Amino acid sequence: MTAETNLKEKVRDVIQQFIEAETGTFQWTKQWYPVAVVDFLDPSRPHKMQLLGKELVLWRDGLGKWRCFEDFCPHRLAPLSEGRVESDGTLLCAYHGWRFDSKGNCVSIPQSQDKQTEARHCSNRKSCAVAYPTQERQGLLWVWTEAGSQAEEESQLRAPRIIPELESNSDRVIKLSWSIRDLPYGWDFFMENVADPAHVPVSHHGIMGSRYKDAKYYDLLRVREMSTQEGFSFEIVPVAPKLEQTIHDFQPPCQMRVVSKYKDGGKLILALYVSPTRPGWCRHIGCQVLVKNEAGKKPEGLGFYALPMPTWLSHVLASLFLHQDAVFLHYQEKILATRGKGRWLDAVYTPNPQDKMVITFRHWLEKRAGGGIPWAPECSSALPPAERDKQKLFDVWTTHTQDCRICRNALKNLNRLRVLVNSVAVVCLYLGVIVDSRTVAMKAVVAAEGTPLLTIPPTEFWLAVGSAVLFALLGHLLKKFERLFYVYEFEHAQND
Repeated sequence: MTAETNLKEKVRDVIQQFIEAETGTFQWTKQWYPVAVVDFLDPSRPHKMQLLGKELVLWRDGLGKWRCFEDFCPHRLAPLSEGRVESDGTLLCAYHGWRFDSKGNCVSIPQSQDKQTEARHCSNRKSCAVAYPTQERQGLLWVWTEAGSQAEEESQLRAPRIIPELESNSDRVIKLSWSIRDLPYGWDFFMENVADPAHVPVSHHGIMGSRYKDAKYYDLLRVREMSTQEGFSFEIVPVAPKLEQTIHDFQPPCQMRVVSKYKDGGKLILALYVSPTRPGWCRHIGCQVLVKNEAGKKPEGLGFYALPMPTWLSHVLASLFLHQDAVFLHYQEKILATRGKGRWLDAVYTPNPQDKMVITFRHWLEKRAGGGIPWAPECSSALPPAERDKQKLFDVWTTHTQDCRICRNALKNLNRLRVLVNSVAVVCLYLGVIVDSRTVAMKAVVAAEGTPLLTIPPTEFWLAVGSAVLFALLGHLLKKFERLFYVYEFEHAQND
């Protein structure tokens, strides 16, 4: 078979897949999903995660490539995420020491009788870990959710939902830092939320407008018709006076792309990714992309999140925004599960045109995508109960910090700074006591000689005590700030 014939067959297969995708049901497992930001991962250890209900482990091999296996050792099903990344670039199961290469092949069984026996056992297919195709694009790690040689071939025929502007290498394009968070509500409720611009000035009062002034009428015009594989898009009409156009573009299975074009030629792109992890949970990855106009003027970004700041600070402050939605969506999902036994549209009341995009999304999910996520057989499809403990609902440590190398390092440095500040406060107080003690001693000597006493401590004492108070206050504020790496509670009733 010639290379030209082979290419024609591949093209024909791709066309056939497209036809089947448009006439059939959306294939959830034959897709690329963004699961991590590469720069935030610690390459020295494996990382546990979930996708479509599957338990997975991410790790970096000796060639610097990130790999994805199912999270179990074929020996006795111990989790590989509790193992180690060894210096030879293999993943070691810490239960019995079996090692696996980047393809999932078992390369070492230390309990074998001899090298020949070990080689025979390692060559058995049952000794292999289950490996999934991966690729790195635009700083994200993408995973294809089917395994095997056929999945490897199919994954090469479909591109992930990347941001085209970042491929241009233009100096007019500015990408702000990625953010990532596991959220306590389902994939569909995240997509529904970002398909609903009407909630923004109300839910995000004080960050993205005013609930009292900016909750205004607008219409949604369909820009791109619904497609099984390619989703749909809507335009907001009218837009803010400084804008020319704003379009929400849903690209299944993982991206809602929001593009706002300014009248001066600038552009703001919100790339909002979400991957279904397990029932009642999803993983969100997002960033802002700013495109300067021809004069080099940078457009406005998303509130103060577009201001220059360290990556770790943007991650901490993300809770202010994300939790404003989470407090609704977590409970909304549970309410709908108990009340909406029939169609989604029958369980809600949507009289205004602002709900067109949400209705279209729910229609796509019902008619084009099988009605919901096809969770892995080993995963219970039962929705977890509503979390009444707000400390757990607004958990930041488990949903972000513990797996973010940037934030863990920042937290360590802040902790060191707090210890230093508190130590300086103690030293200042100690010096103040010494100064005051010397003053008292001198006064005693003077009193013994019959000279009148001064009762006010010297200036040095007040400077030392004042410094101690200031440093102690700074230490207290640092401790309160560190708490944001662990939990951030929010009440809309207190958001004035």
